[in-house]
Amino acid sequence: MNEAYTKMLSQMMESSQEMLKSFNPGLASVTESMSEGMKAGGFDKLFPTMPADLMEMWFGKTFNREGLDSRTRLLVTLAGLTVQGALLPAGIAEPQIRVTVRHALEAGATEREIAEVIWQMSMFGGLPAMRQALDIAQSVFDERKEASK
Repeated sequence: MNEAYTKMLSQMMESSQEMLKSFNPGLASVTESMSEGMKAGGFDKLFPTMPADLMEMWFGKTFNREGLDSRTRLLVTLAGLTVQGALLPAGIAEPQIRVTVRHALEAGATEREIAEVIWQMSMFGGLPAMRQALDIAQSVFDERKEASK
């Protein structure tokens, strides 16, 4: 990516983070994580170019509508990722599940609620998908407890 594009993308990220915080203050920790990923260059590797419609979807009003709070949105996302994990080769969905569990906790979800969402998805994704997602969630819970010591 060229320097001008990277600068433009950084400015767009900062602007979208401020907008996201104003729409839903509960997502402030999510935007901070996004900033760290941007600084580390992870975003550039993930999306060397980003289509305008994808940019609008992520940073516009499509996913920042009224009706669901951030906690509920993240639990719904976790449900989808759990089922999706059944369709993907082992380990592919792990980073997305891990970050979604972390953000759900930061948005106020309890460990029990997260586990219940994953268990509920066993009927759609199967027991292996449920087991994989529960293992990932448990590792996030353990990491949080260890970090808080």
